[in-house]
Amino acid sequence: MRPRELVIGVGLCAAWIVLSILELRVGPGGAFPADDLARGVGAAFRLADPLEGSRQTIVEFRLWRALAAGFVGGALSLSGMMLQGLFRNSLAAPSVIGVTAGASLGAAIAILMFSGYLPTWALLTDRSVQPFVLSGAAFLGALGTAALVTGVAQLGGRVSVPTLLLAGIAVTTSVSGILGAIQSTVFHDFDVVRALGAFTFGSLDDRNGMHVSMVVSGLVLAMATIPFVATELDLMAGGESDARSLGVDVGRTKVLVLGAAVMSAACAVAAAGQIAFLGLIVPHLVRLVVGGAHRVLLPMSVLGGAVFLLATDYAQRAYFGDLGLQPGVVMSLLGGPFFLSLLLRHRRTAIAW
Repeated sequence: MRPRELVIGVGLCAAWIVLSILELRVGPGGAFPADDLARGVGAAFRLADPLEGSRQTIVEFRLWRALAAGFVGGALSLSGMMLQGLFRNSLAAPSVIGVTAGASLGAAIAILMFSGYLPTWALLTDRSVQPFVLSGAAFLGALGTAALVTGVAQLGGRVSVPTLLLAGIAVTTSVSGILGAIQSTVFHDFDVVRALGAFTFGSLDDRNGMHVSMVVSGLVLAMATIPFVATELDLMAGGESDARSLGVDVGRTKVLVLGAAVMSAACAVAAAGQIAFLGLIVPHLVRLVVGGAHRVLLPMSVLGGAVFLLATDYAQRAYFGDLGLQPGVVMSLLGGPFFLSLLLRHRRTAIAW
């Protein structure tokens, strides 16, 4: 890693820490003294005595939100960077090609099973296994939509990016309709509707250690593939034929990258619901700053995504207070115009469609 890249990485790590601390200082209950925050965080990890009364609960509420925001942002950004490298197009993202929508549908089906609206097994009534079932259902939903979209977009062994985007939009729209129908069916059950709504629009409210564990596990598994795909993605940037001539196992690389991207996005959705466009915006910005080598782009995208989601969440909570918007709504407001600007930059290709 070059000195400039190292400086950027250290800067992003520092920004992640600072923003996490700032997140602990906003929210219901007002600002706490630094000593109380440190003690409350320590108590959350059994390293100190808890604060009195509800103050410990408030600190833990903010702590898990900050941790979830950072890791969810990193996971979605990594997924987007992998997909953009795989399809060699900056318009690819987990929200654009239907991966996050599929994960939400899988999670919604799991919630209906937990709530007794769908047939289930006795094992699933055990709350200790439900987080794993939720993550697994989200992964299967994301994998299913990814396979469907890429299958539709394949033409002569190659993926047509315009068709990929159109298929992703079609799948996302269909899944949104299914989720809406499910919510209408169970509208009388407030708890289920609230849980489904969190997956539809994304939510960082009421997070806990279970949610953080889900997203961290998916992120770690996805990052474990970086040494095996970074160089291959660089070589595939010139085309699959050239990559094969240089000894790249293109089929293996596709499976690893797509599986890692889907795993990362699915666990992020299982932890915080759909947060659209983050996996589109951050990889594009990171690529502008650090260049095109995936050995640097992939880990930097994790740091950049964490900082971006933490910064937007802190800004809207500090400004709007208790009336703050859900992160999925904020990302949609930012991502829609950004996606449109990318389409305009690719207008020559769009005309050729």
